[in-house]
Amino acid sequence: MFTTTNENTTVIRNYIILAATIMFACQGLTDTFLSPTRAGQQNRLDNYGQVVSAGLVAYGQKLGR
Repeated sequence: MFTTTNENTTVIRNYIILAATIMFACQGLTDTFLSPTRAGQQNRLDNYGQVVSAGLVAYGQKLGR
């Protein structure tokens, strides 16, 4: 019974594989975008951006004098 494959078993098998792949991919994407370490890195990058832009403004003012 399990050794014979017909069109229905192939469709069911492919559906299960596809559903499992989508579930694992969605879980990975959720972990990627909602992870606390990523949020911490984004906060750090925002702080670096403020420091760099303040440095550029100071340098521009220095050149203008």
